[in-house]
Amino acid sequence: MSINSIKPYTEKKGPFTDDIYEPNTEETFHAIKSSKILVIGAGGLGCEILKNLSLSGFQDIHVIDMDTIDLTNLNRQFLFRNKDIGKSKAKVASRFVMNRIPNVRITPHFCRIQDKDDLFYKQFQLVICGLDSTEARRWINHKLVTLLDPNDFSSLIPMIDGGTEGFRGQSRLILPTLSSCFECSLDMIPTNVTYPVCTIANTPRLPEHCIEWAHQLEWPKKFGDKPFDADDPSQVDWMYKTSLERAKQFDIEGVTLSLTLGVVKNIIPAISSTNAIIAASCCNEALKLISNVNPILDNYMMYSGDESVFTYTFKHERKPSCPVCGGS
Repeated sequence: MSINSIKPYTEKKGPFTDDIYEPNTEETFHAIKSSKILVIGAGGLGCEILKNLSLSGFQDIHVIDMDTIDLTNLNRQFLFRNKDIGKSKAKVASRFVMNRIPNVRITPHFCRIQDKDDLFYKQFQLVICGLDSTEARRWINHKLVTLLDPNDFSSLIPMIDGGTEGFRGQSRLILPTLSSCFECSLDMIPTNVTYPVCTIANTPRLPEHCIEWAHQLEWPKKFGDKPFDADDPSQVDWMYKTSLERAKQFDIEGVTLSLTLGVVKNIIPAISSTNAIIAASCCNEALKLISNVNPILDNYMMYSGDESVFTYTFKHERKPSCPVCGGS
């Protein structure tokens, strides 16, 4: 696929063209090719984002991910194979894309985002997040706000954030201090489900209660201080069978190996097609932001595919009391 596929959007102003856009194919292509983009996360969303950016003409991409490839990743993280299990996601994903798409350079960073200093982040024109961690999102959001010099607009680094859960997802564009930041919308994020110990110990009603009973109560009783390793198949199998026995005692159905793994690892349900939709939205915003061929998202898009297909776009307002951007 060539960047020429977007050429029709660069040759003339259209009804949806950004107001500041002046048709100039050469300048538009140069802006896309010369931009330096940082992708944070090389998992379900990150794999799609790296592929889409590379096929859209972006040629200088960096990716950060601290994780290694696990067997459970292979059903939706399509840049990985069985032979890659145990290897760095960032390194394997970068190599895979570069082997198949000419003229793209992807630089992997097998580390935490907190390991990089301000100079590292200042080199990018745009940051795209494909994370499954609220804390990581909060950290990079705060970092980009603090890097902005109020007297130098060129220091502004936009952040595009995507997230999915099952058949639902969202994408958003954050312009530090100009739009609402991630911290402004924390109240939209559901809290983690917890179960009272008295319920899981005495009156379980859900399959999750049985799994938490095995995890919180039975494992320490049987193995003492030995930590449970959710990446050890034999330990996961013990957890599943113990939970299943507990469920049978109380006539509870629904305990499965996948649910057991999801509860003990706090895994967010992921569907590859939803990842593809949200990643596509993120990369479209990146293309529009860098090229100005279309107005950018203002500033939050929600997608729901569990009951028909529904999308809703709205402007999430900044909070004056936000501890990150409220004083800006």
